[in-house]
Amino acid sequence: MWLLSAVAASVLAADVVSKSLVVAALSNRPPIRLLDGFLTLTETRNAGAAFSIGTGATLLFSVIAVAVIVAILRTARRLRSVPWAVVLGLLLGGATGNLGDRLFRAPGPLRGHVVDWIQLPHWPVFNLADSAIVVGGALAVLLAMRGVGLDGTRTVPSRRAQPGGPER
Repeated sequence: MWLLSAVAASVLAADVVSKSLVVAALSNRPPIRLLDGFLTLTETRNAGAAFSIGTGATLLFSVIAVAVIVAILRTARRLRSVPWAVVLGLLLGGATGNLGDRLFRAPGPLRGHVVDWIQLPHWPVFNLADSAIVVGGALAVLLAMRGVGLDGTRTVPSRRAQPGGPER
């Protein structure tokens, strides 16, 4: 539990601090192009989910974020795996960071717009919470594919005897 909490708190702190700095430094200013245009820092507000999908469903995304947070906290009681603690910490910190925007930013509680500020070529603008969610999701898929359980056990795919092969 302590590792999950530490990862989630770190993600949340980095997200909140970065968004505060971005709002203070980049609001109503032109984007800052870095690395010969590969990275652009720009302050935008997103009422929807990833890729600005569902901009009219901010309340729904707030409810989903609360459900995800509750599910992670309930699952954490069974957690005995260090990799899964990191994954769930990334997901918890990211979901909490974006939920905080939806709760406390304009236009109002449960309707607030998420601050996005990192832009790469041919990719929508995102933030650190989004990054944590994507990395956590990718790692969760890898852990599941490798058969690593929340309790740290590993399931090994059964190998059936091949026809005509040696029997054991």
